[in-house]
Amino acid sequence: MVKRVCMVLLLVLASGVLGCQQVRYDPARATRPYPYHLHQANSIDIQVFRDKKWIEIVNSTPRSYHNVDLWINQRYVSHLDVLPAGKTVRLSLLEFYDERGEGVSAGGLLRTREPTPVRLVEMQLGEAEPLIGLITIRSEPAE
Repeated sequence: MVKRVCMVLLLVLASGVLGCQQVRYDPARATRPYPYHLHQANSIDIQVFRDKKWIEIVNSTPRSYHNVDLWINQRYVSHLDVLPAGKTVRLSLLEFYDERGEGVSAGGLLRTREPTPVRLVEMQLGEAEPLIGLITIRSEPAE
């Protein structure tokens, strides 16, 4: 009986360890690849803060932006209909996907991977338009 209980516990632990390697993947959400040829060194006064599974975008400019693609870490992208002037927009990191359909690891209590750090956020106003850098405020300690 003890041997059987030990075997069950080992199976549970092994499945937990193997389950920790899962990647959030949805091929239907695959996007276009990051447009490296449109990368710019310029940025504007729009701040991005990470708050657990969310990012908050503070548009402190007098201009509203429409039909914006937001890129995180030159990999993940999500579409935003409008980024109003002088307002804050809150977006779920679960809405960002890459060209293979892999999503951002947003973290949380039951996470299976370490949260993806948000280091570089850029916006694109059209597929052929150059990227505009946003000011990313780090929420995690520097490594």
